[in-house]
Amino acid sequence: MAGPVELELDDGAWSELSARAAFASHRLIGWIYWDPTAIENYTALGPDAWSYYVASRGASLAPAGNQAVIAAFYSISPGFIAMSLDNARAATTFEQVADARDAGVVAGLPEYSPEICGELAAMASDLWAAADEITISGRALAGTLRERARPDDQLLSAWLAVNCIREWRGDTHWAIQLVDDMGDVAAGILDGAARNYDGDWLPRSRGADDAALAVGYAELEVRGLVTDGTVNAAGMAHKATLEERLDALSSRAWRALGAEATMRFVDLVEPVGDRFVERINATAGANWMPAARIRVAR
Repeated sequence: MAGPVELELDDGAWSELSARAAFASHRLIGWIYWDPTAIENYTALGPDAWSYYVASRGASLAPAGNQAVIAAFYSISPGFIAMSLDNARAATTFEQVADARDAGVVAGLPEYSPEICGELAAMASDLWAAADEITISGRALAGTLRERARPDDQLLSAWLAVNCIREWRGDTHWAIQLVDDMGDVAAGILDGAARNYDGDWLPRSRGADDAALAVGYAELEVRGLVTDGTVNAAGMAHKATLEERLDALSSRAWRALGAEATMRFVDLVEPVGDRFVERINATAGANWMPAARIRVAR
């Protein structure tokens, strides 16, 4: 007897599904980087709380050194990354930092989204199989996440697999920016404008000061993407093209999972996504984790 036939999608449909899955992933993952429980776990190890985001997100790559994480994070201030990692390194190990974050995940998911936990946990092996199948070439951060020991707790394991796929997309995102010869601050300026953030909040949130912003705007103006200090229509179109390329390339991860499983993941997470954003709003403010937010385009 023949087995079930896997749903087939064309490239355009895969790009659309990739964008939805990425958005759901950003929401499922992003709240932990401002979670009070996880931060309390982190500070109990000895470091100051301000370094938690960089240290926890980059924990798997940090043993390779500050420059490795600076390279992987691309648009975040190198000075802030180095200070954050040095702060953590002086007090604890990066494996303990990751464990502190993971303990926050284990505590938070059943509290904030209890109805998805069982089905998400059941997807752990399939999510890891997808993460293991896609090429790791050029994706340093995702590679270190894929190599880390996987926990017996299947809910946490599923969350970590999604994070690996999410960071694989992030590595791909920066590779596209690199090929586009986009400077780190210029990338933040363009991203902030595309997401309709006021002023320069987004690049400043990544550590850009007035001098760095001046360089970023000058770069974009030379490229015809900024006019009189404002990202213009050409800049918006350029950013949209980069995002479309990212959705297409990042569909490889979800193709490895399969269309039906990807749709099941999206349908599971989308209904509770606003709750995770509300957690970020309550713990950090209404702008953080831009990729997890719906913003009206200019």
